[in-house]
Amino acid sequence: MKRQLILEDGSIFEGTAIGSMRDTRGEVVFTTGMTGYQETLSDPSYCDQIITFTYPLIGNYGINHEDFESIEPALAGIIVSEATSEPSHWQSNSTIDELLRVKDIPGLSGIDTRALTRKIRTHGTLKGMMCSLDVNIDEVIEELNRTSLPTNQVHKVSTTTPYTLPGRGKRVVLVDFGAKRGILRELIERGCNVTVVPYHISSEEILRLQPDGVMLSNGPGDPTDVPEAIHMVEDILGKVPIFGICLGHQLLGLACGASTVKMKFGHRGVNHPVKDLETEKVMITSQNHGYTVEPNGLEALGLKVTHTAINDGTIEGYRHKEYPAFSVQFHPEASPGPTDSNDLFEQFMMLMSTSKKAGNVLCQNV
Repeated sequence: MKRQLILEDGSIFEGTAIGSMRDTRGEVVFTTGMTGYQETLSDPSYCDQIITFTYPLIGNYGINHEDFESIEPALAGIIVSEATSEPSHWQSNSTIDELLRVKDIPGLSGIDTRALTRKIRTHGTLKGMMCSLDVNIDEVIEELNRTSLPTNQVHKVSTTTPYTLPGRGKRVVLVDFGAKRGILRELIERGCNVTVVPYHISSEEILRLQPDGVMLSNGPGDPTDVPEAIHMVEDILGKVPIFGICLGHQLLGLACGASTVKMKFGHRGVNHPVKDLETEKVMITSQNHGYTVEPNGLEALGLKVTHTAINDGTIEGYRHKEYPAFSVQFHPEASPGPTDSNDLFEQFMMLMSTSKKAGNVLCQNV
C-alpha cells in the first residue's frame, strides 16, 4: 500500500507502507548508523520522532530477542530506502516489518532517504506526518506549522516507580530519563547494586538511599522541559559522585549554570568522532541528541571541557573542577555502536571509590 510523508515545508515523499497503517506525526530526524537498527528504534531517546535511516538496507539481519534497548519503543515512525523482507541471521526471529506491526509503529520504505537527509541537513529538523494518500495536503501542512513539538517525552519514557537490581558492589542510583538497557548492563557487569528511580525524584529521596554514586541517564527532548531534574542535580552536586550521559550531560550543565541550545539537525548515529582533550585520543562514538551545551563561560562555572566533537566542535564532555561530577554527550555503553569510550564506566567506579575513601570530600579529578 502506498503512503506518504508530508513535511511542514510542503515537501512530500511517497513510499510503500511497512508496519502499522495508522497516521503519525513527529520531528523527522536522521541517523547515520550502518547497523544497529533494532537498538536504534528501541532507544527511548527517539520518543515522538520519525527516524530516517540513511543506510539504504535496513532489516537485513532481522530482529532478535536480545538487542532491544527498551521493552516498548517510543518512536513515532521509521523511514527507510529498503526494508528487507527475508533477513539472514541465526538469531533472527522476525522481520522489521513484523516488529513494527506488533508494536503499532508506522513505517515507509522506498523513500529517497538521501534526498530527505539532505533536506534536513539544509533546513534543520522538520515536523512531519506519515499518512495515507487521500488526506488534504494543505490542511496537513497548516496543522504541522501550527502544532508545537511535545514537551513531555521524559514523562512518557521514565519509570513510574523505583526498582532495584541487586548487586554486591557500589550502590548506584540511576535516574531514569529514558535509560537504555545498555547502561544498566554496564553497571551490573561491574557488580553494582542499581536502584532505578523516576525522573522527578527529589534530592532528599536520592540521598536517603545513601548511594555511592548517581547516574543521570540519557533521554529524549529538551533538557529545560524537566526543571525538577535540574533542581535535583543542583542539590546533590558535591554530596555524591555524579556521572551524566547524553540528556544527563545537559542536565548537569544546566544545574551548574550553563545553557543549552537546539542543534540544527543534531548528532545521531554510531560513527561520530570525539576527541578526548586530556589524552589527545580520538574515539568513534554512538550519539543521539538534538541539543547541546553552550561552550561560553563553562570555565567560570567550574566546568572543564574534556571532550569535543571533531565534526563541528560542540561540547562532548566536561568534569567539575571542584565537585566529583563528570558527564559526556555521547553513549559510552554504545548499543548500538563502538565501545571506544566504555572505560568511562571504570572512571565512574574509580570516582565513587576515591570519593568514599575521602569521606565524599570534593574531588579535583575524574
